[in-house]
Amino acid sequence: MRSREIVDETFRPETRGPTGKEIAARSDIPVRQWRYENRVHPGTEAEHVTRVPYCPRCSEEGLDEEAYAYLLGLYLGDGYIGAISKGVSYLSIACCDTWPGLIEECEKAMARVFPKSVFKVHREGCTEVKATSKHWPCVFPQHGPGRKHERRIVLEPWQRRIVDEQTEPFVRGLIHSDGSRLTNRVRKKLPDGGVRVYEYPRYQFVNVSVDIAGLFTHALDRLDIAWRAHVSRREPRHRNAHIVSISRKDAVARMDTFVGPKY
Repeated sequence: MRSREIVDETFRPETRGPTGKEIAARSDIPVRQWRYENRVHPGTEAEHVTRVPYCPRCSEEGLDEEAYAYLLGLYLGDGYIGAISKGVSYLSIACCDTWPGLIEECEKAMARVFPKSVFKVHREGCTEVKATSKHWPCVFPQHGPGRKHERRIVLEPWQRRIVDEQTEPFVRGLIHSDGSRLTNRVRKKLPDGGVRVYEYPRYQFVNVSVDIAGLFTHALDRLDIAWRAHVSRREPRHRNAHIVSISRKDAVARMDTFVGPKY
């Protein structure tokens, strides 16, 4: 651990000691970085290191893999990465205002993946949860030009390992972005002319990308959750979308243990 005492001398106007440049030349203390970037509040360098964001390509810092798996699911469904300037980008996850709990959970997960300030931008009918960093394209290498369903979406080896170990949070993120828990109602005519209505819960996931739908069904297979899928051809709202349904009683009960309805 390096002491800040020498560096703090350079901040006092009355000091006649060595300049920051001279200190940096004869020691390993990054005076300029301490002076202009890291003096948010007094503390040791060790405290600063804990605030350095994780990047799978640029750092060896630890990653909150549970939060990452959930955030990856949200990103694949309702997220995108935009550019600001000078290599700095932002991650944005669009959350419907109908589910304020989802907005809060998205905000917490994003902060756990990158310990930086997360902010919200209110739009008509939705809220964007956002955070800036030059490392977002490293954390989500699926970023690229065009819409997700118009390009290949393939997880890198380190992402596949996380998804295989944190499968439930990943599925939960996908359901919270492009899925829902519904109640099906089936009307059946009886021999006496009456009608009996059956109701049963089911989960449904809808995404136009065949790759993202494949990631979802692969995760369900790992959890031994039965599913059925088809491509919508007639519904205008979901035309050409891949629709994955989970309706078996035991499968819905399994999903309820870690997903549940949006809130």
